Amino acid sequence: MFSRKSAEPAAAPTPEPDEADVTAGRRQTLSKREQGKTTPKRVVAGRRVAEPPAANRREAAKKMRERQRAERLEAREGMANGDERFLLARDRGPERRLVRDIVDSRRTIGTFFFGTTFLVMLVGFNKNLNPSIYFAANALFGVMAVATAIDSFLISRTVKRLVKQRFPNSTEKLGRLYFYAIMRAISFRFIRNPKPQVKIGATV
Repeated sequence: MFSRKSAEPAAAPTPEPDEADVTAGRRQTLSKREQGKTTPKRVVAGRRVAEPPAANRREAAKKMRERQRAERLEAREGMANGDERFLLARDRGPERRLVRDIVDSRRTIGTFFFGTTFLVMLVGFNKNLNPSIYFAANALFGVMAVATAIDSFLISRTVKRLVKQRFPNSTEKLGRLYFYAIMRAISFRFIRNPKPQVKIGATV
């Protein structure tokens, strides 16, 4: 009645794996290198390939000059093409880009203003000319000055209309945009920087 219960059978010991079985299992899971496959390397965009170290100071200085020259060339090209990363503070922003396109899409009288000024200076330095020529040169200068002022007013009005239309929440002061547009309008097209990105007569 109070006999002791028979002891439970002990758990059977787990047989240790044979060395041959372990070797066989390893052979079944070969690495990619053992299978003849190559793991593709990840390419990070924008990362420059590391250059080998210079052998001496002269070679290091040469590499530094070449690198600086390449950086200056990249900055110059980026500025000329209107890349925001390389532009001066005065040229940055979508409003400034719009102003440049407005000016570059039209022929401006101001581009002839400097030529007229140079002509008047030549006439003024020559005291042996006929007074009528001197008077005509000054009259031409006056006409060009008035025409440039009228053209600048029309450009400023276009700038105001398009900036308010496309950038209603802009914090740019219109006075600064007017001055920026006028200074670009009175400079020759081939010396403007950034370079014009639109052709004359293009719709902005």
